[in-house]
Order: sequence, then structure tokens, then C-alpha cells
Amino acid sequence: MQKIELLSPAGTLEKLKIALSFGADAVYGGVSHFSLRIRSGKEFSMEEFKEGIDYAHARGKKVYTTINGFPFNSQLKLLKKHIIAMAELKPDAFIVATPGVLKLCHELAPNIPLHLSTQANVMNVLDAQIYHEMGATRIITAREISLKDLVEIKKELPNLELEVFVHGSMCFAYSGRCLISTLQSGRVPNRGSCANDCRFEYEIYAANPDTGTLFRLEEDEGVGTYIMNAKDLNLASHMQEILGSGVVDSIKVEGRTKTAYYAATTAKAYRMAIDDYYDDKLDSDKYQYELQSLQNRGYTDAYLVSRPFERNDTQSLDFSMQLGTHQVAGQVSKSGTYFLCKYKILPNDELEIVAPLGSKIDIVDNEIGSTYERDGKMYMKLKQLVAENKKIWDEVHSGNVNPIKLPSSFPAYTFLRIPSNESMGTNPK
Repeated sequence: MQKIELLSPAGTLEKLKIALSFGADAVYGGVSHFSLRIRSGKEFSMEEFKEGIDYAHARGKKVYTTINGFPFNSQLKLLKKHIIAMAELKPDAFIVATPGVLKLCHELAPNIPLHLSTQANVMNVLDAQIYHEMGATRIITAREISLKDLVEIKKELPNLELEVFVHGSMCFAYSGRCLISTLQSGRVPNRGSCANDCRFEYEIYAANPDTGTLFRLEEDEGVGTYIMNAKDLNLASHMQEILGSGVVDSIKVEGRTKTAYYAATTAKAYRMAIDDYYDDKLDSDKYQYELQSLQNRGYTDAYLVSRPFERNDTQSLDFSMQLGTHQVAGQVSKSGTYFLCKYKILPNDELEIVAPLGSKIDIVDNEIGSTYERDGKMYMKLKQLVAENKKIWDEVHSGNVNPIKLPSSFPAYTFLRIPSNESMGTNPK
């Protein structure tokens, strides 16, 4: 049986490798301002993006290139050169958003499959059919679509692949059709430079144009004034419905500008969910344990399994962002013998080990520290903090750039974490 694809964000070369290591089947990313995430596009050079594609292909994985910006006439010559240059890197597909760019990619790079971006707002069979006839082999449907509508599209167009978002930031506007950022800061969301103005707290005023009266509306206690702040999408508890429908070909995680830990954790959680579905042993608590460890704006299952008019809990009105249940304390180096501190660590602090799925952590107890298992999770305690330069530290903080020795070799890109609501321990001298 062909398993559904897990597609993760790749905002940098490191995040690309991490997402694949933690279970993604494919990643998506881009180079330059023709990608809808300008900041992440700048993180990749052409050489690094080529390295990422080669890295993925060597492991039987895929890379989809984002060319999903909305170009001006003055940019078309540059866009043509960019399409040709990206095609030479041999990605597995282009992600595009407009009919014109779709046509242009088909003409200039006929051997590259074309995926239609969610920015095209496909919600029905008619639109899906038009884009399919224009050459799109896959459609990344609008976030507002229902599973019922996906079934109808697949029924009419069985050869068209369907991709849906299952996790990440949600836009206040209809699938990204927003001009608030443009109005307030001149940063255009549909050209990749959204300033996330919807995440701000606002004061609300009432004006009488006849009298010139202006007065501030008072906030009801406990309601909050983050009036446009959408919760983050989290569909990990709905894999039975999504995969069981038989019409979804790829589930997608948003987040090219988010952290390396986010790339790892979301890939791990949804990889477990997919594999458990096919093994008939779904366990939502297991996936949510991982996803709740991430910073988030509150979670919602949004609209795929519930229609928009049925929902009134998709916004976080009283805060913009909250800590997850865990804090990243360290990230293991590529060599696997050292880690860099990301928070604060003292000797004998208990650190949970978050390693790529399928990897093995040896249980040891030596002069550096110990590793052990408890309740199905792996942990580590360091007896001493020994840096690569042999210096021994009483404590290390996130600003310390000295790699700290591990008690044994860990898989590359392993993370160390602690509960967020728990202060670090003290040195028991």
C-alpha cells in the first residue's frame, strides 16, 4: 500500500536535513524573492539548495521548489531566468500560485511536475479541473476546504494529487488574501514579506464623524484585544479521518521560518501518526505530547473536518504566543559527540533526549554522565560539563558557544529538552 506523503518545511539547509532525519518524505523550500517566504528564501544559496536536493535524493526523499510569489511585469525576465536555473537543479516539483506562472513553468521546464499553491484558493471541482488541464499534477487546496469537498474533487479527478495543510500558522484572511501588512508597514503578504500584523494587540475606538468625537472602547475582562490572531492548525488527532478518506496524497506542515526544533518535532509527530494509522494503532496523546512542546498560539483543528460556520474557537484573543510544554536546552552536533547549549544547563539536570525516529541511544553511565530510559522516553544527566576545549564549566547558557561533551555518541540533529514550567536544578556540590 502506498503511504500518504509527509511534507515538511525546509527554511534552511540544516532544517531540510533535520526534517528528513525526523521522518519527512519530502520537503519544500525556495531561493530568492519568488518564494512566498522571502526570509527563508534568503537563507538558501543556489549551491546550498542544490546540496539539499542531492541530499534528499540520495535518501530516496523529494524536494519541491517554491516559485509561488506574484510577480510584477518588471520581474518577468528575471522570473524566466529563475525558472530555468531552478529546473537545472532537478527538484521533484515546482510549487506555483498563478495561472501565468504555471503556464510559464510548463513551457520553460516541461519535465518538472507542477504543484498549485494554496494561494490559488482552490475549493471546488471546477477550479481544480481547470488547473489540472493547465498542467498541475497536484493541488495544495485552500485551508478552508472540507474533507467532503476533497472527496468530491478526487471522485471527478482521480489522477490529480491533493495536498492539505495539517499543521502550522493560520492566516486571519482567506488563504493568505490579506492586505493588513501592506497597509501598516508596506510589506506585501502575497509577495512573501508579511509582517504578521494580525498577531498584534489592538486598541479599538469609536468615532462620530458629525461631532468629531473619538473614544476608546473598553475591553471586557478576560476577552483580550488580539482581535485578528488566528490559532495554529493542529490536525494530528484527525489522522483517522484524513488518511481514512483515501483521497489525500500528501499532508503538509507549515513553517519555513520556524526553528530547527519545530522542523524536527512536527516531522516526528506526524511521521508517528502516519505509521501508526497504517499499523492500526493510532495514539493521539503520543503525537500531541510532541506538538504541545512547541511554542504556539493555541491550537485548533480548523476547517478540514469542521466547516467554518460551525467554528467559533479558531482565534486566540488574549495572547499572541505561548510557550510550549518544553524548552529546548541543547542541540547535538553533526558529529554526535557534542552539543551546543540553547538554554541553561547545570550538572545533574535531567534532559529528555529527542532523537530521530528509529535511531538508537546507548544506555551508559560514565565520568561524563549517564543516559537512561523511563516511561518509554530517553533521558540524560551530565555529571560534569566538559567543553571540547577541555574546560569544565559549572553551568552553561545559550550564549556559550563551546560544544559540550556527551556521555556517548548521539545521532546527528538530536535535541535535548526540559519542561518549560520547571526551573533548572542546582549544582549539588
